[in-house]
Amino acid sequence: MLTYPSVLIASSAAVAAYVGAVHLYYTFGTDKFFPRDPDLKSRLEAASPVLTRQITMWRAWVGFNASHSLGVLLFGAVYGNLALFHLPVLLGSPFLLLTGAALLLALLILAKVYWFKAPFRAVALASLLYVAGAVAGLASS
Repeated sequence: MLTYPSVLIASSAAVAAYVGAVHLYYTFGTDKFFPRDPDLKSRLEAASPVLTRQITMWRAWVGFNASHSLGVLLFGAVYGNLALFHLPVLLGSPFLLLTGAALLLALLILAKVYWFKAPFRAVALASLLYVAGAVAGLASS
């Protein structure tokens, strides 16, 4: 049975999953993460980080974007499933509740410091929905 807390937390997860899916599509299906300067892309494809010569900075960039997308998609899948099908487990686990909140808070800080307005707004919305759902769920328990 859907409850107000489950809908709020599932909505948070849906926002996160949507942003993760769009980010993954932008990473592999578009040129949106390419630098505006085509010479810079060429230099990134030729340069390796100090860590290893086995990759280029461009491949690292693509990999970081893809793994970031997958992490946000995983949050959406796990917390959406918990909210819709196992809400008592989620609300009964301080570890799960705090881990979800901590991840969203970390993403919110990253979005504010390093990203642009659209992802910041999406993460802020997901965070508000999550906290509202958690508070409503704990209050009704």
